[in-house]
Amino acid sequence: MPEPQKCTGSIDSRELRFSHAMVFAIEEINNSTELLPGITLGYDIQDSCTSVPLAMQVTFQLSNGIDPMFYSGGNCSQSGMVMAIVGESSSTRSISMSRVIGSFDIPQVSYFATCACLSDKQQYPSFFRTIPSDQFQSDALAKLVKHFGWTWIGAVRSDSDYGNNGMASFLDAAQKEGICVEYSESFYRTHPRSRIQRVADVIRRSTAMVVLAFLASTEMRLLLDELSREPSPPRQWIGSESWVTNPDLLKFSFCAGAIGFGIQQSVIPGLREFLLDLSPSKVAASPVLTEFWEDAFNCRLGKSAAIDERVCDGTEDIQTLTSQYTDTSQLRITNMVYKAVYAIAHAIHNEVCQDTNSKTQCDKFTRIESKQVLTQLKKVNFSQNGYDVSFDANGEPVARYELVNWQKSESGSIEMVTVGLYDASLPEGQKFRINRNLTWADGNKHVPVSVCSDSCPPGTRKVLQKGKPICCYDCIPCPEGEISNATDSLNCFPCPKEFWPNTERDTCLPKPVEFISFDEVLGIILAAFSVGGACLAIITAAVFFHHRTSPIVRANNSELSFLLLFSLTLCFLCSLTFIGAPSDWSCMLRHTAFGITFVLCISCVLGKTIVVLMAFKATLPGSNVMKWFGPTQQRMTVVTFTFIQVLICTIWLLSRPPFPMENLTTFKERIILECALGSAIGFWIVLGYIGLLALFCFVLAVLARKLPNNFNEAKLITFSMLIFCAVWITFIPAYVSSPGKFTVAVEIFAILASSFGLILCIFAPKCYIILFKPEKNTKKYLMNKNQS
Repeated sequence: MPEPQKCTGSIDSRELRFSHAMVFAIEEINNSTELLPGITLGYDIQDSCTSVPLAMQVTFQLSNGIDPMFYSGGNCSQSGMVMAIVGESSSTRSISMSRVIGSFDIPQVSYFATCACLSDKQQYPSFFRTIPSDQFQSDALAKLVKHFGWTWIGAVRSDSDYGNNGMASFLDAAQKEGICVEYSESFYRTHPRSRIQRVADVIRRSTAMVVLAFLASTEMRLLLDELSREPSPPRQWIGSESWVTNPDLLKFSFCAGAIGFGIQQSVIPGLREFLLDLSPSKVAASPVLTEFWEDAFNCRLGKSAAIDERVCDGTEDIQTLTSQYTDTSQLRITNMVYKAVYAIAHAIHNEVCQDTNSKTQCDKFTRIESKQVLTQLKKVNFSQNGYDVSFDANGEPVARYELVNWQKSESGSIEMVTVGLYDASLPEGQKFRINRNLTWADGNKHVPVSVCSDSCPPGTRKVLQKGKPICCYDCIPCPEGEISNATDSLNCFPCPKEFWPNTERDTCLPKPVEFISFDEVLGIILAAFSVGGACLAIITAAVFFHHRTSPIVRANNSELSFLLLFSLTLCFLCSLTFIGAPSDWSCMLRHTAFGITFVLCISCVLGKTIVVLMAFKATLPGSNVMKWFGPTQQRMTVVTFTFIQVLICTIWLLSRPPFPMENLTTFKERIILECALGSAIGFWIVLGYIGLLALFCFVLAVLARKLPNNFNEAKLITFSMLIFCAVWITFIPAYVSSPGKFTVAVEIFAILASSFGLILCIFAPKCYIILFKPEKNTKKYLMNKNQS
């Protein structure tokens, strides 16, 4: 038979406090008149020495009834029969124990084993705990990281069931929250120092400002010792409950600003006095207390001290001792021990006691099995010292945490300060709250930034960097016509067709509507030339009317001249209908007025050309041609040609008239308000008819240009038609290729240019003679009879 394993190393004063808290709770219950009255609970305390083999050895001893007592609570009627086990502190050791005692239906209530794996009732049917599962802590830590906007963090864990399972739960929760992990390192207390050095170097070289440490206190101490040897850049530590509430680690000042979740602080009345009630006889009677006493006061009890060791002389005062055993200012896990004992007591009470007539009666001779305690333990629901105790179907308590922040005090020391709460039983959005200011790494008052890539501002979208986590990305500006109005947008979306992005491309603005208006410079210039041309035509008509009896006015049918001046006035004025916002009436008016007035104008010019030809034909002997083209025929010619254009325009307006439209295609960033032709064929027929008349007139004028006369009007008509045709021939490509409102400007320019060409070429020479050369305004001069 192998020899029993023995403990090595010094005693853990914190764990000693846990065991004495159990004794304190048991003695409270034994002295209670309400809970298990008349029944005394016994107990047996075993030390696993943080060793799985020793924990297994103790478990087998307890389950088999082998009873090496450390403390005895008195005579027990069922001596040796274990009803329940309180422990273990470690998840790994609790897993090993639970696999064994689960087969015997012995309930196990842990106060510090937080591995989420222990919630599996298929594998651990008799396991309960008063401390929340790491699943809740992992979710809370992920929400904490997300709350402060940290998306790029490092992670370190214990290479144990506690660390590996806790980190796995955290990584799952972090992934859902969009948090990326730059590195995830692990080590265990028994690993060589080189392994811990490698982890420390990774932390020093990393770009992540925030480090989440899911470590047991022992591993965290080893890591911080290693980091303290070589200064590293400031790091914001986020701690798991195991170490972030351990006062022993507060000595590492470079961890100031660390935050994490811890079990709620509590007050257990009478516990401190109980812990300090250590008489010399009690200490001497217990090997564990003896070891604690000698380590605490650095002396040896008894007379067997070595030469270089001091003998305890009785002056040692535990009241002045600063130790985790005597420190009751942060009762967190201790309260979990306290609640575990009371949970077992209530389970036994519910099995053996009955409450009748406000009196509790218990049968202390009833023999119960551990299986019955297991059944009752699932149902317990009570409150002790203001702390609720109950278990869900997985043996879990309600998860409640305090948010703890390591803050520097005025004296320069680091102390744990509760800055918030987390209650998993509350609705989503209300679980997590912070109720006071935090301090951060390196003493900063502002939340540190820990991101792989800065947030993409509105107007850009995220594009992941190849081969890197989703938190590492580039910010690409939205393409033309698209916006993003949220930070870290994954996609840009197009603006509605009537809108266009602003310069920052973070909002859609209404597109500016563009047309030639009377308020802009171009519109004012064109309107001025239009009105000026109309005034010039009216002034010319006035001059002609005043000198209507003069030979030069009468020479070429003054009636047609006045009609031509009237039509030119309308031509100038019709260009005004092209300026301003298009409407239904202006769109129909502008093209039809332009077509009809220009045909009227060209018809008058054509009539004058024919008159010139007929007039010289009539001078030939025996010719009576003028009787076939007298004033009546001239009027009919003008009316007929004009009527044809009126008929074309009427058909156009009745079939598919022009209408106002918003042109969204020519320019992406603005709307062109223009008149659609309705029927392009109708427009080009109107234009073609004008061109046909102009060409016909030009041909006749060319034929008549060499007829003998000192003032041959055919020459003037030839020049005017040449200008007219040149303007409208160049108009076609310019009209087709001009963008936006400049299409309308080209059309107005063509109207004005051709109108000015007609009035200047035909009437300017005559007005010059009338006003400045009256001696030439004679019939003799016109007939060229005064020349040799």
